Amino acid sequence: MKQSLFVLGLAASATAFSGPTQNTRPSTALFGGARGGATTLEGKKETVSKVKELLDSSEMIFTVPASGITVSQVQTLRRSLPEGTTMSVVKNKLMNKAIEGTEYEPAGEMLKGANMWFFIEEDIGGTVKSFNSFVKEESLGETHSILGGNIEGVNYDKAGVVAIS
Repeated sequence: MKQSLFVLGLAASATAFSGPTQNTRPSTALFGGARGGATTLEGKKETVSKVKELLDSSEMIFTVPASGITVSQVQTLRRSLPEGTTMSVVKNKLMNKAIEGTEYEPAGEMLKGANMWFFIEEDIGGTVKSFNSFVKEESLGETHSILGGNIEGVNYDKAGVVAIS
């Protein structure tokens, strides 16, 4: 009896000091992690490619803060924009990659915080007017004014963007 307890004790202490055991974690596949467009390398490359296409067809881009706007407000804003204007929230690192080597490269100075970008093909005035009326209707004037924009490689502040429109 003593012998079997002694052997059992040895086996228990040997496993305690045998080193770290591999801790298995549940796969994130069921929870949506590591598969989205902004998390996988393929998704990031696709996002950069889409943004480059938008930049190629854009006459002007401008940005506003993206935080604090509800999904329904974003949908309302998208519906109010003129045809030819695309609005998108793009991660700063991906936007920086997309503007690299383009006339919009100076817009990299505006890549701080969460940004919602407007890619305008032709109706600059209509887009700025739509955005300003949305901000007024939703009472977001103090928190969601235009941060800046870029046209033909030149950055403009809010006043410059409004003056261009």
